[in-house]
Order: sequence, then C-alpha cells, then structure tokens
Amino acid sequence: MIQRAMWVLLACVAMAMTSGCTGRSHKQADARPQPAMGPLRVHPTNPRYFMDASGNAVYLTGSHTWPNIVDMGPTNPPPKFDFDKYLDFLVSHGHNYTRLWTWESTTWNTRGNNEDRLHHAAPMPYLRVGPGNALDGGLKFDLTRPNPEYFWRLRNRAMAARQRGIYVSVMLFEGWGLQFAPGAWESHPFHPQNNINSVNVDANGDGKGLELHELGNAAVTVLQKIYVRNVIDSLNDLDNVLYEISNENHPQSTEWQYHMIRFIRDYEKTKPRQHPIGMTFQYKGGRNKTLFDSPADWISPNPEGGYKDDPPAADGSKVILNDTDHLWGIGGNVGWVWKSFTRGMNVLFMDPYDGQVLARGDVSKWDPVRKNMGYTLQFARRMGLANARPMNDLASSKYCLAKPAYQYLVYAPQGGTITLDLSAAKGALKVEWFDPGTGRSTPAGSIEGGAARELTPPFEGDAVLYVYR
Repeated sequence: MIQRAMWVLLACVAMAMTSGCTGRSHKQADARPQPAMGPLRVHPTNPRYFMDASGNAVYLTGSHTWPNIVDMGPTNPPPKFDFDKYLDFLVSHGHNYTRLWTWESTTWNTRGNNEDRLHHAAPMPYLRVGPGNALDGGLKFDLTRPNPEYFWRLRNRAMAARQRGIYVSVMLFEGWGLQFAPGAWESHPFHPQNNINSVNVDANGDGKGLELHELGNAAVTVLQKIYVRNVIDSLNDLDNVLYEISNENHPQSTEWQYHMIRFIRDYEKTKPRQHPIGMTFQYKGGRNKTLFDSPADWISPNPEGGYKDDPPAADGSKVILNDTDHLWGIGGNVGWVWKSFTRGMNVLFMDPYDGQVLARGDVSKWDPVRKNMGYTLQFARRMGLANARPMNDLASSKYCLAKPAYQYLVYAPQGGTITLDLSAAKGALKVEWFDPGTGRSTPAGSIEGGAARELTPPFEGDAVLYVYR
C-alpha cells in the first residue's frame, strides 16, 4: 500500500502532468507567494473574532453554495462548476469568506428538500477501481485509495480563493444527506455493495448508515482519519483555510465530532501550520449547548436562543459564524445581517447562487442580503474590531457594537430617532448615517460626547449610525 505521506504528493504530480483530467476550464491557481493572511487564530483579547498574521481582528462574511467543490447536476458525470466565475461573484459583493461544501453520496435526490430533482455528484474522495460495480452502475470504490482529482481540486480552489482575498472553511463530512435525501445511503461509498473493503456501517439495519458518523466502528474511523489526513496534507501550507467537521449531522454524532476535532488538532501539531476547526448545528434535534461545550474554535448555531430573529450578544466563548443555512436553509434578510454583526458575530449566507441545485424562484432577490454582508465588512475594516464589543444598552435600538469613547456602530431596525449613550466620550465625535437599502453613506457633522444624545437619520426605513472619533 502506498504510504499516506506519499498520496497527496502523487496526486498533485499526477494532476499537474495530466491535461484536462479535472474537466475544468478555470485558470490554474497561481502558486507565487502572496501576502500572509493567517492562518487565522482566535483573537486573544476579543475572541468573538479571529486574528490574522499581522495581529488584526478578522470579521468573516460571505456566501456559500453546494457544488463549489463537488460538481452536481442532472447528468452523469455532472456539469463542471465554474469556480472562477463564483469567485468573481463573491468579490463583486465584497465578501471575504466561503464555505467549501462536500457531498458524501454520488446522488442527491432533492425530494428531501421539497423539490423533485435527481443530481449526480462527483468527484468523490476515493478512487473507483473495482473489481465489480456499485449500485449506481459505476465501479466499486476502494476506500483505502484517495482520488487525486478530489484533493487537487480542493487545493486548487483554496489557492484560487486565497488570491482573491477569500478565506475558505473546508467541510470534511456531510450529515444532512444520509438522514433526509432519498437514496443517499444506497449511493454512498461506504455502503457495503459500493466498495471492495468489506466495511459494515449500518449496524442497526435501518438502511440509512448514520452510524458512519459515530464511533462504534473502529475500522471506519480509521478510514475516515486517513481521508482527513489527506485533506490536511493537501492544505496545511495554505493560510486562508478553516475546517468544519460536518454539515448538520445527527445529534448522536456528537462524540465522533468531538473526537475528530481533537484528532485534527493533534495531527496539525505535527505540521507547520494550525488552522481553526469548527462544529455546526446538528440537525435534527441538536442543541446549541453541544456546540458551545465542544472543543471547536468556531461554531454555527441553530435558531435556539434567538439567532434567527434577535441574535444574543456574542460573549466570546466561541467565534460564532451565524449562518442562514442553519436558521432558514435558504433565507435571511438585511435586518438579520446587521443584527448579527452588531451583536459581535460573523455572518454567512446559504446562497442558491444560480438556482441549479435547489431552485427557489428568482435568485437575484437575495442581492440585498449579499450586498449588506459586504457593507458590514467595510465597516468592520474601518472600525478595527480588536476592541469592539456588543453593548446593547448604549443604544435605544439595542443593537450597538462599540469601543466606548471612540466608536459606536448602531443598527436601528425600524429607523427613526436613536438615543445613544456617549457618556464615556469626551469632546466631539463625527456622525455618519448609512442606508442599508441604497448602500449610501451620509456624513452628518459632529456631536459632543459626555451624555446621551438623540440622533435622527436623514432617510426613512432601517438605518445604521456610525459615531466615531
């Protein structure tokens, strides 16, 4: 058997020497040195955010969509996803983050999403070499042999994102599909009829294979760790990478996810760089307490506690990436973006993008959400978040991110007059109004600190107020 340490190297060499083997048309990611971005680590004095290599607090915000690593579509093989075009889309909306999705099965039947499409999905992380055919008609998988195309694509796209100033969280496993997508287990590489490795995952015989993401089968866990090591070996030298254990896995996966977080952390200690590791909402029936109690650096919660309508102020116990995927699926609104930002969270959007995977009407209707995420990033960079805290009581609207005496960013969901407590500020401060609907800022002179002041926006509707020294 080829040693694990050689696998990724061989993959890169093979893909570099083979013309067109990924079937992709986008430009090769440039390997020339770039200014350092990270690796990110939790900010030591304001752990609501990450910190980059220069010591600056980093606010993450951006869209993510399902086929940005694994191609998906009605044909077999599926059409190739244009990743360069997708990066242009992110940059055009001012985003600095995307979530790189995996999909563990070779099909996605969207009846589980109240639609009626059958998508094929490729490539998988494992080679299909047989002998024999899997249930989908292709050759059986060998779970001990990594697929060079998958790991090269993962690296190439992370590098391409880095060149555009975009951080990527790499999803290692996907738990929603096995639970809810019809046929997901039958098309999964770990189904006993789909591989040559004689692993038995579905211990209770319910036809779902959810035990795959638990700790009951040591042989399976070993295979999963080999895969995870290959991902890390492919990406460890990149400084724009974060890891996510699994998307919306079932609650019984908790100990397995904790185990994988610790495994990644221990393995990266042997490598030049260490990257943040995240755990996201367990669907269906998971609790946010499980995320906060986890060894993860960052989390994405469910609606419990108000994260959907009135997000609680982040206390710094975890970096929170508040993600519409775990609140609505596809959903969200401009007010939620600003509420989450002013409560000390990072903001992510599950984006239908071009509507090719899941169709929910006119995808351009989400442009206000996309644009306002970019607007929050502009303010985050202006403010310097290292000393900013969510301080609800300073503003009558109860949405205020502030470094008292120096800067106050306030969101007023209903607009109208805002009372802002400037008791800690001495002397004059500048006033600026921002209209989330138009994206326009309006300077409004200055105001004296030392007391509570009333300020009224020069436009109707929701408003953002920025008062700063």
